[in-house]
Amino acid sequence: MKNSFPQLVLASSSIYRQELLQKLQIPFVTANPDIDETALANETPEATALRLSQAKAKAILNNYPNALIIGADQVAVLEGLQLGKPLNHANAVKQLRFMRDKEVIFYTALSLFNSFNHNMQSKVIPYRIKFRPLSDQQIENYLHKEQPYHCAGSAKAEGLGITLIECMSGEDPNALIGLPLIALVDMLQQEGVGIV
Repeated sequence: MKNSFPQLVLASSSIYRQELLQKLQIPFVTANPDIDETALANETPEATALRLSQAKAKAILNNYPNALIIGADQVAVLEGLQLGKPLNHANAVKQLRFMRDKEVIFYTALSLFNSFNHNMQSKVIPYRIKFRPLSDQQIENYLHKEQPYHCAGSAKAEGLGITLIECMSGEDPNALIGLPLIALVDMLQQEGVGIV
């Protein structure tokens, strides 16, 4: 890295976000922010994702006082309803039945927090997914193979979940998986960190 920051920290326990960040080929460490991810009353999906991404980045401030800390969060929305992580099979079945043959918007918020001077950069990147008209059996087959119970909307597009999707659109496919790398590169450059 081209600046004096000793560490880049990913405030996430997600292996998928870790794998995405590894694409940039820069050293980083991970830390679990351990925050309450409950949406607030009357909070828009974009605002929920943004608030949580910032909270995750700030949650580990005391352990990393001179670092660039990456926080990210994702909220899926269908017909005005937020679709969180299903956490179990029954909830995942309900989500996928609700989503079949419909368009879901995934709002992925990214925050880069400079813990030394407290500068916070944030952005919300939407990604649209149109799901196939799935049968109940297809849903069951998918869930038994993938078990995406810790993924917003019950669908892991980076895995077998791609078979559930009819089409998708957005500015960065990495955002759908949970870490918008295009926006992150821009933010890092604002902090004087060149990737290439």
